[in-house]
Amino acid sequence: MSKDRLFLSPPQMGGTELDFVKKAFESNYIAPLGPLLADFEQAFCELTGFAHCVAVTSGTAAIHLALRLLGVGLGDVVIASTLTFIGSVTPATFLGAELHFVDSDRGTWNMDPVLLARAIDEVEAKGKRVGAVVPTDLYGQCADYDALRAVCEPRGIPLLIDAAESVGATYKGRHAGYGGDAAIYSFNGNKIITTSGGGMLASDDSDFINEARRFSQQARDDAPYYEHTTIGYNYRMSNVLAGIGLGQLAMLDSYVARRREIFQWYEKALGGLPGIEFTSEAEYGKTNRWLSVILINEDAFGTGPETVRLALEDENIESRPVWKPMHMQPVFAGVPCTGGAVSEDLFARGLCLPSGSAMTEADLERVAQAIKSVIR
Repeated sequence: MSKDRLFLSPPQMGGTELDFVKKAFESNYIAPLGPLLADFEQAFCELTGFAHCVAVTSGTAAIHLALRLLGVGLGDVVIASTLTFIGSVTPATFLGAELHFVDSDRGTWNMDPVLLARAIDEVEAKGKRVGAVVPTDLYGQCADYDALRAVCEPRGIPLLIDAAESVGATYKGRHAGYGGDAAIYSFNGNKIITTSGGGMLASDDSDFINEARRFSQQARDDAPYYEHTTIGYNYRMSNVLAGIGLGQLAMLDSYVARRREIFQWYEKALGGLPGIEFTSEAEYGKTNRWLSVILINEDAFGTGPETVRLALEDENIESRPVWKPMHMQPVFAGVPCTGGAVSEDLFARGLCLPSGSAMTEADLERVAQAIKSVIR
């Protein structure tokens, strides 16, 4: 294959990341803790509006810590979006909790608040306790936090927002994630900003974040020697990776702007094709367009998304189906889901297109031409 590989969402360095990493090396703060880590957490507080943040090794680790500190345990039920990445839901199983999935609403692709209320009733009718609700901000668009909170709050159920994909997006003028009892973010290599691997847990509750910080450092007690009265985890982000994060944060606005431009380019180039639909933007917010996603109506387009994916692959272009819903995953066979038809349809027809913020006009043309080549 002579053509360069076009990846779905590769990292882009802004230029100052290496300066921060060099600073970490010069100070010899190579171990997990260090001044850059504290600076990164503070900068993320300023970005999101949360009073407190703790940086950890992944978004999944952040969810695990949050659920444990919210009191989720054996026999509890965690209600989560079915249209999501598996890392959003597995932490519940780490704690011995059960899962119950909720379908998306058609407009935003995020957790449907009406179905959430029904799911809570279904769980409680079985005599079980809902320990937490975890909606995912899908592909950079915020869920309707206020509507979800209106369901959870009267019942005393914590709302933990999975904003792994929505850094830089907004909801009613607030940064993504700000609207729940706590929120998590991801800086995996394919996210809109990256620390190569990492995550963040954020909350306005200082005790909550202080405990999360303690648990992320093996739950060591305050003593001059190593003493432990409970089990913790090795989840702390390193000072070096935090340096990368600081460099990336400086570029966030430009990355969001570019990804939105890429989506608009695709919409203009492909939107007129028969059978092609694009994700809409919720009126309550601004999506970061982490990934540009199309829906393909096979009858109108002439072929389905898998044929398109393979045609792109033939041109050395990476694309990917929409997340396979969790209730369709073999590992979760038998786990209940309230609704399901919307997410199943999105999975059947959806295809994520290359969306990296460093894409050029020529790159976009390659993608568009490969898609147009398979129209029948």
